[in-house]
Amino acid sequence: MDQTSLAAKPLPRKVKTMNRMRVEEAIWAWAFIFPSVVGLMIFTIIPIFSTFILSAFSWDFLTPPEFIGIKNFQRLLTDTRLMTGFVVTATYVIAHVVLTALLGLILALAVTRKISNFLRSSLRAAYFFPVIVSTASVAIIWTYLYHQELGIINYYLGELGIQRIPWLNSSNWALWSVIIMSVWKSVGFNFVLFVAGLQNIPREYYEAAEIDGAGYWSQFFYITVPLLSPTVLFILIMGLIGSFQVFDAPYIMTTGGPGDATRTVGIFIYEHGLRFLRMGYASTIALVLFSIIMVLTILQFTFSKKWVVY
Repeated sequence: MDQTSLAAKPLPRKVKTMNRMRVEEAIWAWAFIFPSVVGLMIFTIIPIFSTFILSAFSWDFLTPPEFIGIKNFQRLLTDTRLMTGFVVTATYVIAHVVLTALLGLILALAVTRKISNFLRSSLRAAYFFPVIVSTASVAIIWTYLYHQELGIINYYLGELGIQRIPWLNSSNWALWSVIIMSVWKSVGFNFVLFVAGLQNIPREYYEAAEIDGAGYWSQFFYITVPLLSPTVLFILIMGLIGSFQVFDAPYIMTTGGPGDATRTVGIFIYEHGLRFLRMGYASTIALVLFSIIMVLTILQFTFSKKWVVY
């Protein structure tokens, strides 16, 4: 027997050992991710499929589901209050996404300028702190701030000689009051993303532009904005998805009122599903909302090829 065959004998044992190690690693990996997989199945995947199924049924939790075909969709098309809810939601989405993106960029540009490290760190912490506070807590605090008689905002407006504003009691002001609170609460998230995007832009580009005589605004529009476009795309997509699903802030502050001024689609889904026990109709509304979000997200990805620079 030659030396080659003798040297080859231990290989099967090594292969078995490696295979055993791979199996053990796979078992441990599945053991660690199993709780997350179960949670994903129970709270995400199963509800999504249930929504598709329940949209064709009438179900009130108390009696067996009754198949009604497309009647829920027909009812949705003639529900004028729900159409108002979609308009309210669209207004909130546009205002919230645009304001948080613009203010986040302005704050990021201000912080990345030449200031002391202590001041920069303090501003970053201050801007981001509202993001980590629960929306319910922030909404309750701002409800007191907006109080027409006892609120601190109207107090200072009165000191300036401005008439007290019924922030949450007027259909003209209620939605914008919720938007202002939501922007204050979430602008810090976009601020952090923009800071990270600005720090990833090579300083050499600005130095070369300065040598060529480019001013601040030329550098901003021809260097900063194009190289920040991937960050802007991410912010727009995440902002759109989150804003369309808004529920907690308007529900806590106004319960959807006055009238239907702040009654978003999320509140309609909650009311029809859990208050009026119309799970089939609530599932239909949720399915339509999901379709709108998906279509708009796909459109953003599609048109991003024309303006996003990687």
